[in-house]
Amino acid sequence: MGSEDVLKSASTLASYSVLLQVMFRVLTFLLNAFTLRFVSKELIGVVNVRLMLLYSTLVFLSREAFRRACLSGEGAGQIPVGLLTKIFPVGCVWGVLLVCVWWWLLQAPDPESIPHYVPAVGLFCLAALTELLAEPLWVLAHAHMFVRLKVIAESLAMIAKCLVTVVMVVSAPQWGLYIFSAAQCVYAGFLLLCYVLYFVRFLGSEEAEKKLFPVSHIKDLLPSGVDHEPLLNWKLTTLTWSFFKQSFLKQILTEGERYVMTFLNVLNFGDQGVYDIINNLGSMVARFLFLPIEESFYVFFAKVLERGRDVQHQKQEEVSMAAEVLECLLKLVLLIGLIITVFGYAYSHLALDIYGGELLSSGAGPSLLRCYSCYVLLLAINGVTECFVFAAMSKEEVDRYNLVMLGLSASFLLLSYWLTWMLGAIGFILANCCNMALRITHSIVYIHRYFLQSEYTPLWGLRPHSAVVIALGVSSILTTCSESMFCCDGGWLLRLIHVAVGAVCLLGVVITVFLTETRLVQFVRTQLLPKYSKKST
Repeated sequence: MGSEDVLKSASTLASYSVLLQVMFRVLTFLLNAFTLRFVSKELIGVVNVRLMLLYSTLVFLSREAFRRACLSGEGAGQIPVGLLTKIFPVGCVWGVLLVCVWWWLLQAPDPESIPHYVPAVGLFCLAALTELLAEPLWVLAHAHMFVRLKVIAESLAMIAKCLVTVVMVVSAPQWGLYIFSAAQCVYAGFLLLCYVLYFVRFLGSEEAEKKLFPVSHIKDLLPSGVDHEPLLNWKLTTLTWSFFKQSFLKQILTEGERYVMTFLNVLNFGDQGVYDIINNLGSMVARFLFLPIEESFYVFFAKVLERGRDVQHQKQEEVSMAAEVLECLLKLVLLIGLIITVFGYAYSHLALDIYGGELLSSGAGPSLLRCYSCYVLLLAINGVTECFVFAAMSKEEVDRYNLVMLGLSASFLLLSYWLTWMLGAIGFILANCCNMALRITHSIVYIHRYFLQSEYTPLWGLRPHSAVVIALGVSSILTTCSESMFCCDGGWLLRLIHVAVGAVCLLGVVITVFLTETRLVQFVRTQLLPKYSKKST
């Protein structure tokens, strides 16, 4: 496969991966909204935090290092098949260890309110091991760019999981944890079935011979060793061990909040369930809105700027362009974040009441979503500042910053435990805000020093026009008063009035932005809209 073909396949795979993530998020969003009407928030907490943490930990620790080691060869034909056969046995070892921890070391939920915990742990472990059986096939498919296979397999598995959950929740809600355990097993089973059926048909065919496929029969991938490979390749084993240490740290940092909740018992299962739903709800905005901007303009900054060189030793027209784009991006995400913060405060209660009913709108749910609205503002600013910083830094500066990030992540875990112990679930969001504020400060200092010897001041993008600030302030006051008067116990008519007040205020803010931030409006018209219209066509 030529370089252009690889690039085209990789781009297609990346596009499909984004679409899959969007589909999974939307389906999960809708599934949570439906199941909240039939099950308790304590049950949601046990499933989404405790059991899914077992599943993700087992799958990640068993396969991530093997994935990276197997895919780091010279090409698709260099996949070490013998290493792939070790994934399932390693998963079995991890499964035994983790199940013992989840059964005997962690506090079990009350069997009266949430029964069947012990068999549910076993079933989630079984589902994870079933998915690991498909892992060698996934690696081979990924290495040979079988794009459609991944899309079809994961889509069918997710749809089957949602259907099983909906049917069982409606017909037999008293089964509790058995419902979600069965749904997870169906997901893993469908995933394995799709890969096995495809490769049974593919292996031995003319197409496989033409591609010089490293496996001729499905039984070659069973954990019994491969004839032409030694039992242990020490070079690959050492490489896998190195990747494992990195993966272990990555898993701890990625799932840090869930580990704190699970092992330190800072929240009860009900609060864990509410927090997980609020977290997924709030993160949708960041993933769908800010992440595409961050990823697209990281590529722009990396191409325009020369990494590791100061401003004076770069082409000034390109520095000027980068500074102008950075300023406009900062202004854009700042305004979007401020709008979300202002209107999120007044409409969190209504949004949760519509989405999850009284289960979410009562208690700490609205306060959590209000705090998360503020956190979204910090997420927006950090995404743009870091995408510029990572594009401009030298390799040595990136390595030093990775150590800083490691320290920040460790301090976040400690801070989240302390704040959650004092304030409850809000403590997690406040810890995230503190962590994000420190990262933004680091990036702002770097950007300031980067442009210090030039005439450009892109950080002015973080100063909105005074008229916009006034419009946002007035909107905040009006929508807050509207919420106290019309929302959310007076019926749908008063709710509609509250929504109408917000719509008028939002329209006023948008008009103010159009009239005062003309440079930003021109940037959006000429740069962002044409880019996304090309993508849609």
